[in-house]
Amino acid sequence: MNIVLYQPEIPANTGNIGRTCVATGTVLHLIEPLGFRLTGKELRRAGMDYWEHLDVRRYINFEEFAVKNLAGNPDAKIWMATTKAKKAYTQAQFGADDFIMFGKESAGIPEEILVDYEDTCIRIPMLDKIRSLNLSNSVSIVLYEALRQQDFAGMQMEGALHHMEWKDGIIS
Repeated sequence: MNIVLYQPEIPANTGNIGRTCVATGTVLHLIEPLGFRLTGKELRRAGMDYWEHLDVRRYINFEEFAVKNLAGNPDAKIWMATTKAKKAYTQAQFGADDFIMFGKESAGIPEEILVDYEDTCIRIPMLDKIRSLNLSNSVSIVLYEALRQQDFAGMQMEGALHHMEWKDGIIS
């Protein structure tokens, strides 16, 4: 999977998203301008020691991103996560090589981009009391649905206790 952040502004959100991408084997694509430096302490703090394991790619604008990732990859779709969408993210049929794009915290994805992707615009259902959810929470919600549809391919599906063992549902 691929997560695309369009002009992210808050380093802590991007750091949290980076950590989620490392945990899921997801590539993070950043479209400039960024509202922070990638070397900033807030970003490192949020991503902790995982940032060095992140596959992160930067683009000067959406057009460069599209040329490098969509033009030569006709099977991949780009899903636009936006509060302006007509359908829920659970209605999407995500492919393993698809891209899920999220807009900047203050404005979302520009309508000039959205209008060309009406069929792949998706939203997270919510009440009308707020404008949107936190960006890193939104990425997690949609990304994990996409991964679920791929049967969490390649991911660790079981955990283990560190100091004890499970015995028929009882901790010993």
